[in-house]
Amino acid sequence: MFVSDFRKEFYEVVQSQRVLLFVASDVDALCACKILQALFQCDHVQYTLVPVSGWQELETAFLEHKEQFHYFILINCGANVDLLDILQPDEDTIFFVCDTHRPVNVINVYNDTQVLFVLCPQTLCTFYCHRPKLTSSNREIVEQTMRRRQRREWEARRRDILFDYEQYEYHGTSSAMVMFELAWMLSKDLNDMLWWAIVGLTDQWVQDKITQMKYVTDVGVLQRHVSRHNHRNEDEENTLSVDCTRISFEYDLRLVLYQHWSLHDSLCNTSYTAARFKLWSVHGQKRLQEFLADMGLPLKQVKQKFQAMDISLKENLREMIEESANKFGMKDMRVQTFSIHFGFKHKFLASDVVFATMSLMESPEKDGSGTDHFIQALDSLSRSNLDKLYHGLELAKKQLRATQQTIASCLCTNLVISQGPFLYCSLMEGTPDVMLFSRPASLSLLSKHLLKSFVCSTKNRRCKLLPLVMAAPLSVEHGTVTVVGIPPETDMSVLGRGKAAESTSSRMLHNHFDLSVIELKAEDRSKFLDALISLLS
Repeated sequence: MFVSDFRKEFYEVVQSQRVLLFVASDVDALCACKILQALFQCDHVQYTLVPVSGWQELETAFLEHKEQFHYFILINCGANVDLLDILQPDEDTIFFVCDTHRPVNVINVYNDTQVLFVLCPQTLCTFYCHRPKLTSSNREIVEQTMRRRQRREWEARRRDILFDYEQYEYHGTSSAMVMFELAWMLSKDLNDMLWWAIVGLTDQWVQDKITQMKYVTDVGVLQRHVSRHNHRNEDEENTLSVDCTRISFEYDLRLVLYQHWSLHDSLCNTSYTAARFKLWSVHGQKRLQEFLADMGLPLKQVKQKFQAMDISLKENLREMIEESANKFGMKDMRVQTFSIHFGFKHKFLASDVVFATMSLMESPEKDGSGTDHFIQALDSLSRSNLDKLYHGLELAKKQLRATQQTIASCLCTNLVISQGPFLYCSLMEGTPDVMLFSRPASLSLLSKHLLKSFVCSTKNRRCKLLPLVMAAPLSVEHGTVTVVGIPPETDMSVLGRGKAAESTSSRMLHNHFDLSVIELKAEDRSKFLDALISLLS
């Protein structure tokens, strides 16, 4: 059932209870969790936080805690499966689900007592409003009054509608934005909460989970809140302290981490510019040099840290880059975004925080467990832990370099091959930095950047219409690989069910909350691909 009043039907219900939070391992979920934690701290709500990276961890954690709690909040997990079937809870257990994954499971929607969805009303599919709802009381009446032929036709039509609805995965409004809306309704929204909502939305944009139109629309919503929270009158008597937090809307460059890196490194490791210049080729490197020459920027300035560049160059840098980018066919060099200032020294764009937090969470370092990495990433979102955020930025730089080097390797060695209805690429064991891409978010980001670069490098126009299936080694000991499906450049939805693996009895584990990610036995890969070809043909 969908919650229509966040305050009465959700927050006031859990406010007087002990609550267990299940939080998925993605940046948007972390930001939503931070907002909810701040609200709980204001109202002294007792809660326990349990990070979960997949269905197995969720089931294990639920079994461990189900005797102690009756109210569970699931953030970015649980919407797209039948929760009651998977977890088998007691009848007095209630789940509040705030999840961006779509499609929402139909069985959950019509459970009026135990599964309650805390979702943005604008994103709800009209499918639920028009689908006939059959209960035990009216089922007998329907069966008595409808002819058998009409009944069969109705069932067939219902199956077709459900198949069309459930076969593709996509994403709805950011969970962090939903939680910020709750805070706003409660009149407890703070600048920190607003920033976390901005980071949650930016995470969706960075990972191409939402369309550009959806991103711009949500940016407009948050921009009004930014103006409200950060409005300062010129004649204000009580001036702010030096270390205050200020959020501002900016029309900034589409370059990753450029304010914490050198401009040259940022240009080389941003997927947008790397794909447009074709930097994996000698000709692409020459085009980059021509681009820098067109702007009139000396290489000495471009290759040193951005903060150390001459102030005279930095003053008009955005306009210079945008003007030259237009000449080189890059019309979208600037993007609507937000930045945050902590005093005068520390400034971060929302995308900087997304990459840093993601890198901390999916860090390949073996000095801690997945839970440790989750807590470290969660802590990096607080302004009191800027050292962790800067550490995340360094890990992000390493990840971005490895991503572009891997893309160059795949394109130069022709590892991206056409399988008919889709493109396929597989990273082999022993590939440099291959373990950086064993986690689903990192592999998905690599796959999306690889597809964009491949489309720019090939003369085959049909490739723009093809999805990409990519595999990377997960565990050498167990002989497993992670497989992700990426939609084509012209579409935002992706085939998200493991039907190909099921039809061939491939040894598969569908453990991730994203339906487009599966774990597969390496030796079953060819069977899986053959089944996928027949399914999509």
